[in-house]
Amino acid sequence: MQLLKKIKQGSPGWFLLTAGIILLLLIPNLNIIINLFGKAGENWEHVRDYLLINYFQNSLILVLASGLLAAFLGAGLAWIIAAYDFPGRNFLSWGLILPLAIPPYIGAYVYQGMFSYTGPLQTFLRNDFQLQLSQQYFDFMNIRGAIFIYTIFLFPYVFLMTKAFLSRQSASLLESSRLLGKNDSTIFFKIILPLSRGAVVAGSSLVMMEVLNDYGVVKYFGISTFTTAIFKTWFGMGDLATAVRLAVMAMLVIFVLLFLEKLLRGGRKYSYSTSNIRPLSRRKLKGSKKVLAQFFCYGVFFFGFLLPTIQLLYWSFLSRGGELLGTLNFALTSFLTGGGAAVLILTGAVIVATTARMSSSFISNLLARITILGYSIPGAVIAVGVLLFMLQLDQIFLFLQTGFGIEINLVLSSTLVMLIFAYAVRFMGIAFNSVNSGYQKIGESYFEASRTLGKGVTETFFKIDLPMLKPALMSGFLLIFIEIMKELPLTMILRPFNFDTLATKAFEYASDEMIYRAADLSLVLIFFSTAAIYLITHHRRRKNNAVEN
Repeated sequence: MQLLKKIKQGSPGWFLLTAGIILLLLIPNLNIIINLFGKAGENWEHVRDYLLINYFQNSLILVLASGLLAAFLGAGLAWIIAAYDFPGRNFLSWGLILPLAIPPYIGAYVYQGMFSYTGPLQTFLRNDFQLQLSQQYFDFMNIRGAIFIYTIFLFPYVFLMTKAFLSRQSASLLESSRLLGKNDSTIFFKIILPLSRGAVVAGSSLVMMEVLNDYGVVKYFGISTFTTAIFKTWFGMGDLATAVRLAVMAMLVIFVLLFLEKLLRGGRKYSYSTSNIRPLSRRKLKGSKKVLAQFFCYGVFFFGFLLPTIQLLYWSFLSRGGELLGTLNFALTSFLTGGGAAVLILTGAVIVATTARMSSSFISNLLARITILGYSIPGAVIAVGVLLFMLQLDQIFLFLQTGFGIEINLVLSSTLVMLIFAYAVRFMGIAFNSVNSGYQKIGESYFEASRTLGKGVTETFFKIDLPMLKPALMSGFLLIFIEIMKELPLTMILRPFNFDTLATKAFEYASDEMIYRAADLSLVLIFFSTAAIYLITHHRRRKNNAVEN
């Protein structure tokens, strides 16, 4: 035991670096809580008395309705793909992930454009059928429309987690149920859903976090939520103190959702009495069942990815390419910012995950929870905390310069450093999970053997661990890269002057009703996202080919 403890004992340098990273991740959130006890802003009383209840109501309706619908849609599709075989299934197993390539705010303006008076749907009805229907039937810019947007573009979170869970279940469950005379719908609702409850709840929780984080859809549709309120009080009124209090309210909603998630997932664990487990064998569908499965799956793919993409291509064609040089400039800015930030975030995650690997289970779990905290909190809330922290650093630099004559020509609160730091706070959890899963796959035997031979932790990492971590690092890089490319609230709030990405410029064009110009930028963003999703899913499919088949 003493030998194993000595082998796993890490270098002080790794622990110091990890402590610094964890501290930096916590400071923005702690800043918000500390500033809560400061003097209230001049608008807080009005917001509290007349607007706060509306923010709560709209946010909860959007979060709960979108999470519930995405849970049913994602779980149903996962069951069909995992349990049945029909023409097109192999394509749909990754094609149904593609709606994630379209950010909800892009989907919002695309569907609004299609349903508008001059859009293709109403134009078709007027010109071909002479139908002049009331505009209330085509009103898409409301809470119902926002729920549809969130559901159709975010359900893949539930689909991915549930499908992965079902692929590891035993075929004996279905066989026993069918021998007892249960039909497919009974098996799904009474066996599959309860069994996969943890995966479904985890996926729907991610959907709800994304909904609460979103700014583009609710801003474009004119729905008042906590995110839009933070933007309004900060930028419109210049009242940072009120924005801090709204940020705390949003954090409370998040913590309530996390508590409900843990409650719903429960403490139940399922295990098999034998290690000889046969994976689910897909049943070949025929006749009307095959047609229904194809119609349902392809229908979701059509509305979640194909139709919006076709509409964007049509608008892009009408723009005749638009300002090609400007589009390339925004794409390059997004690519360099996303790539550079992803490398820095991944580097920090590797340090934290390596330290967690050498620590006790309690320390490992604590580090994991702290890194994931940022992804659970809306981007607008993180932006408030990061800005407060950077302003404090600027004040320290100013004090050193004026009080001690130290030349520090550095202003962090208006630079790209602030934005990249905010990305790190928000997306460190994604990077940590990728690296940690990589460590779990390679195990500890190689690490322990190297340490037994007298090699240090750092030398072991670079010569043994790092080469074996490359697949996990590549997956983590692609996930972070695409999240940064699509990120809107953080970038909108903290970007330097005259700094635009594909996401921010596309949203600005859409808000100004310059739909054709927004289409060009949106297509480039969707292309990057689709390419990343393709690389990740096909890499994992090759790694898990035996499980999938």
